[in-house]
Amino acid sequence: MTKPILPDLSQIQAAEQRIRPKLGETPLLTVPDLNTAIGQPLGLKCESLQRTGSFKARGALNWLLTATEDELKAGLVTVSAGNHAIALAWAAAMQDVPLSVFMPEGSSPLKIRRTQALGAEVVVHGNIQQAVARCHELRDNRGLTLVHPYNDVRIMAGQGTVGLELLRQQPDVQRVLCPIGGGGLISGLGLAIKAQKPEVELIGVEPEGAATMFNAWQLQDASASLDSVDTWAASLAPVVVGDCTYAASRQVVDQIVTVTESAIREATHRLLTEARLYVEPGASVGLAALLENQVAPDPDRATVLIITGGNLDPEQVSQCL
Repeated sequence: MTKPILPDLSQIQAAEQRIRPKLGETPLLTVPDLNTAIGQPLGLKCESLQRTGSFKARGALNWLLTATEDELKAGLVTVSAGNHAIALAWAAAMQDVPLSVFMPEGSSPLKIRRTQALGAEVVVHGNIQQAVARCHELRDNRGLTLVHPYNDVRIMAGQGTVGLELLRQQPDVQRVLCPIGGGGLISGLGLAIKAQKPEVELIGVEPEGAATMFNAWQLQDASASLDSVDTWAASLAPVVVGDCTYAASRQVVDQIVTVTESAIREATHRLLTEARLYVEPGASVGLAALLENQVAPDPDRATVLIITGGNLDPEQVSQCL
């Protein structure tokens, strides 16, 4: 298999310059109450406050701004549990590019509504594997361009701008905990951070019921697929990663840990109440890893959690309170 070409630091820096007029930096917050409860100072990189409610706006906008006329002329198609769908719909609407989105059954009603409100056609169909199959079928039948939610170097470069911001905001950071779904975020920010500070420890966190990247690592196979996924953190639940994100993760991620559903609920509760941040379950897994001691608290190491998104259905709040 040909080794994929990954974005380098200059490409991530170029992505930042490209998207900056439309997307500002997100804050890096410290929350004394949470620090006391956990037993160490934490920085919270709040991508939950990003435009469209997640880091996904970065990659989607970078993709659209680098797309060719041929890629855009027939329209776009994608498959997503929600955050990529919202972000791509927002970016596509700015350029009047039609977009069709396939989402699996059980997807967040809020994310479906927000994607539709931005002008995209949304089809809710089957499980994630079936939604992907229908997405590919429509792509082939209509000649649409598929914008992959994570396994795309332009998407990864856009997500990597999180890492550039983080190093400017906390130059002394020593450890970063980042959720992993398909791996686009941890790949991009890892490439950005390690190119400048290779000594920073980068830890990926996945739900036990959707340990997709960990599975690929164990089998040493980017195409290794889970038979099924089962987690409340739906934004972290693809059944397979990709050749680009797998290769990048092996290059920049120091370890992957998994967390239980109960820890995800507890961490979401803590972020809602002690940090006063409205976050979705997938954004909470870094804190869950500390709560379960999958990653040991260490007061002597400057640690940052990537808080990936805030598109939480109001109906879900009661599930973690």
